[in-house]
Amino acid sequence: MTDAQLDLPGYAHVYSGKVRDLYAPVDPASGEPRPDRLLLVASDRISAYDFVLDTPIPDKGEVLTRLSLWWFAQLDDLVPNHVVTADVPDALRGRAVLVERLDMLPVECVARAYLTGGGLGEYTATGAVSGIPLPTGLVDGDRLPEPIFTPSTKAPMGEHDEPIPYSVVAGQLGEALAGRVRDLTVAILERGNEIAAARGILLADTKVEFGLRGDEVVLADEVLTPDSSRFWPADQYAPGRDQESFDKQFVRNYLESQPWNKTPPAPALPDDVVQGTRRRYLEAYELLTNRRWNS
Repeated sequence: MTDAQLDLPGYAHVYSGKVRDLYAPVDPASGEPRPDRLLLVASDRISAYDFVLDTPIPDKGEVLTRLSLWWFAQLDDLVPNHVVTADVPDALRGRAVLVERLDMLPVECVARAYLTGGGLGEYTATGAVSGIPLPTGLVDGDRLPEPIFTPSTKAPMGEHDEPIPYSVVAGQLGEALAGRVRDLTVAILERGNEIAAARGILLADTKVEFGLRGDEVVLADEVLTPDSSRFWPADQYAPGRDQESFDKQFVRNYLESQPWNKTPPAPALPDDVVQGTRRRYLEAYELLTNRRWNS
């Protein structure tokens, strides 16, 4: 049974994305879904290259939820977030939160402190990332002179997000709002790296989402998780090669090793990749929060 098929008395299913399912609390007086609240449920599904894989990762939804809640607290002085309460139905406890329903911005907000992944591909082809020129001679894993904002489109499920220059974001949102989300995205990455560095982790890049509460920019969805960020063990860092990681790069590497042309269906994940991914997610949680997973 998928999360979208769960029987949740008092809630109406609204939408299912790659990883999360949304439900609206039903107003008992009117019998209609409330327009101001959503139940955000993190599933154990995992996506790669914009495809949802058929093989789930046990405990993944709970890791994303618990780690996001921890990070929201660390970032509270930088930006407000959408969390109302983690007091949710027992069937979803630990992997769901009740949140404000915001006017979500139509941009994936990405910041990079190190050059890798899609940013490296852009740089290799053009010498720039999202229109930002970078020094020549950089290699995979190099630290950038300063963190950069490299936004992308927010494509429908099954389609690919595409990198866009800041000027496109400014055209969509207006200069003032675009500047605000750019600065917040970079500030979140910088704060994340300050905290992670003390725990022996490098935060290479991250993707965040924002919504509006009136005119106020609010951090939404998840933040600084192994799904939305690249975490590298600092003691194994070496530019010029693939880095060891605590994130879903382990899954991407497996898929890259398979004879798959990135069209459906995606290869199933073998048990060693499933368990290895789960172990990396739990390790990221424990190292960052200094909490035992089962505590």
